[in-house]
Amino acid sequence: MSRQMRDSHRRFLQTMMVHGIVHEKEARTIHRSCCESDNTQYVPEKLDEFIDTINSNLQPMFMQIRKGMAEDSGDQHYALVNTAETDVTRMSSDYADNELELFRKTIDLIVASDTGMASSTDILNSADTLTSKKLKKSDTQNLLNRLVHDKWLNETFGEYTLSTRCIIEMEPYIRAMYQDQIKTCHICHSLAFQCQICENPICGIKIHNPCVARYFNGRAEPRCPACDDFWPHEIPEVRRPQSRAKSR
Repeated sequence: MSRQMRDSHRRFLQTMMVHGIVHEKEARTIHRSCCESDNTQYVPEKLDEFIDTINSNLQPMFMQIRKGMAEDSGDQHYALVNTAETDVTRMSSDYADNELELFRKTIDLIVASDTGMASSTDILNSADTLTSKKLKKSDTQNLLNRLVHDKWLNETFGEYTLSTRCIIEMEPYIRAMYQDQIKTCHICHSLAFQCQICENPICGIKIHNPCVARYFNGRAEPRCPACDDFWPHEIPEVRRPQSRAKSR
């Protein structure tokens, strides 16, 4: 049986419907504001329990607020996702068929790469191989800009990666479509695209950069947690918590 939602839960859900995805710290700020507006006791440690109440009421509508990690920073985010559709067809109300086909090809490129990135050049070239209506180069670039704006992709210096929102919402689709290609982080067990890879060919585990930083922090000699080979990659510094971060 669903736990009854109060006005505080409804306000939180309305905010998630507007933003789609929020940083954990922003979610905590929203949680506090919603509780205070409803004259409800605010307990910071009960954010996930608060969201569970919302999710129990969202289940009949095939919606859910899910938690996931940003691969680049290790920060946690909350995203409102559609659980009824598990592939890119969920985007059909906002994108044309040929645009969705190009987005699938972009995911193909990112999954197949060792870096978890796809260059703008490779994506523009893949537009020439569409089986649906072809896209002009200018239309392709405009589409990429929209996908970044809508938080499906991230872009840095012409390199595109899957956004935190995309990974959280598309995880079932990605696991089903690329089950022989994808790997999960050995530390956090989430999908791993931008990560470090053990160079032992028999091992080859992947670890997110933020997970690398936390796991090897304070260790005299970094060794692979799976095969015990020396870990030759640069160990990032552990990031300090920030008061606010942009959802990606």
